[in-house]
Amino acid sequence: MGLFNKRKKFIFSPEEESEIVKAIDSAEYQTSGEIRVHVEAVCKGDSFERATELFKELGMYRTQLHNAVLFYIAYESHKFAILADKGINDVVPETFWEELKNMLADHFKKSEFLNGLKEAIRLSGEQLKQHFPHAGEDDCNELQNELSKILKKTTFS
Repeated sequence: MGLFNKRKKFIFSPEEESEIVKAIDSAEYQTSGEIRVHVEAVCKGDSFERATELFKELGMYRTQLHNAVLFYIAYESHKFAILADKGINDVVPETFWEELKNMLADHFKKSEFLNGLKEAIRLSGEQLKQHFPHAGEDDCNELQNELSKILKKTTFS
């Protein structure tokens, strides 16, 4: 399966959503960092600006070490963005996010939505683990690992 069916309806099956959550769980296992995935139908305007709005709405800026990463996908608009908070953005290699975006775009072009997203989550988790290792028993999951989504068509500027 993938993100689209013939009628352009969201089609991550419950099993695929579960795989995404497992990928997030696995990526976050040895890090204090946080990863979220948000999916919606339409993004009118710039996907990075929309991701920035969602980053705030989802409370991702509230992580103690500012080490949250958001994967944003607008499936009917064929747009996506990756947004990282200042803490992680300041320490990853300068080209990391651009390379990750290109890798994800290559997967999406081949309709490999689930595999591309899982790989991007895994690679982000590796960077988070390297720069923000798990802090032991005191480390808590600051953000829910569920897939957040808006399935109805909404207009954003």
